[in-house]
Amino acid sequence: MSPNEDGRGEQLDEAEAGAGRAKPIEHQYSHEIQPFGKIARLPIALDVSICEGSIENLNQTLADTITLRDLYKKHHWQVAGSTFYLLHQLFDKHHREQDVLVDAIAERIQLLGGISLAMGADIVETTKIPRPPRGREVPPVQMSRLLEAHEIVLKDARIFAKQASRSGDDGTNDLLVSQVIRTSELQVWIIAEHLVDIPLVRVKKPIYPLWPGEDL
Repeated sequence: MSPNEDGRGEQLDEAEAGAGRAKPIEHQYSHEIQPFGKIARLPIALDVSICEGSIENLNQTLADTITLRDLYKKHHWQVAGSTFYLLHQLFDKHHREQDVLVDAIAERIQLLGGISLAMGADIVETTKIPRPPRGREVPPVQMSRLLEAHEIVLKDARIFAKQASRSGDDGTNDLLVSQVIRTSELQVWIIAEHLVDIPLVRVKKPIYPLWPGEDL
């Protein structure tokens, strides 16, 4: 074998070794480093019992917020009718806002030393929001479902915020009041106004005086 051929062989060996070092190590498995329900306490000046209560409450809020977020996306895709474009855009905007809440809630749970729910199966088992049908529904029904879901989130969020305040968990209280409650309240207002039954183009002749003492 010539010296040149030996050189090429060495170069190939080096190239293969380099490729081997860059190859991903696949199919790795191990035990969990923190089981669900166990707290890895951080030095945040909150008692473990306080963290436990807030984590449980926040995971419930997280499951319901994820469900509400996904309900908005379902309606964004499936909306139909003359208000399609308006509602298509509105539902997607609300979905994005709920997605911001999901991240904030999950990170608060982790910050408290807990484990946030994450997978769809766990969310389905935990949420209080009724599951909608797979099929398409008319916009009034879609919006009614959204309002009902918002009220479930808001009812619990108000209770959980008061519990966090009483226990001294100001961060959780602030998250629930300043973000979860206020975002949902605003979205409820916007959705609810779409369900007011008023004429879109022509009003019917009133059957009563417009002002006291005024004749028709």
